[in-house]
Amino acid sequence: MKLVITGDTHMPRRGTQLPARLEQELKTANLIIHTGDWQTMDMYHMLSEFGEVRGVFGNVDGEDICRKFPEKLVLELEGYRIGVVHGHGERKTTERRAIEAFDGEDLDIIIFGHSHIPLLRYSKRRLLLNPGSPMDKRTTPYYSFAVLHLGPEIRAEHVFYDEKI
Repeated sequence: MKLVITGDTHMPRRGTQLPARLEQELKTANLIIHTGDWQTMDMYHMLSEFGEVRGVFGNVDGEDICRKFPEKLVLELEGYRIGVVHGHGERKTTERRAIEAFDGEDLDIIIFGHSHIPLLRYSKRRLLLNPGSPMDKRTTPYYSFAVLHLGPEIRAEHVFYDEKI
C-alpha cells in the first residue's frame, strides 16, 4: 500500500496549484494523508481528485476544515496502527507534542506536521514522520512531502525538490 503524506500546504497563501513533483506521486497513491494547515477546503478538493484523502486540522484552519477533519486520527492499515496529528500547541517541541498526543496508544507510526521540518526517525519503536511542506519550506533548503509504503515491511522516504511548480 502506498501512502503519500503531505501537510502545511497553506493554500492559496503559498500557491494556487499543487507542485508537479507532488502530483506525480499522488497519481499512484492508494491513500493521501494531510497533516493539517490546509488553509482552505480547496486543498482537500485538489487532493481528492487523485484518490481518498484522510487528515487532521491544523492551527490555521477554519471552521469548515475543523468540522470535516478531527484533531487527531488513528488509522489501521495493512496491519499497522498509524496516528496522525498536526502537532501545534504550547511549550515543548512539535515532535514531543505529537508523541504525547498518542500517550497510552499502541502505534507503529506517528505522522505529524506543523514545523515544516522533514523528519524520519524511530523513537521507542515507533516511526516518527513529518513530511515537511510542499509549499512553504521556511528554513529548510527544499520543499518536501513523504511517501510511505506499507506491506510486510515499512518503507518511508522524503521527496525533496527546489521548485514548487
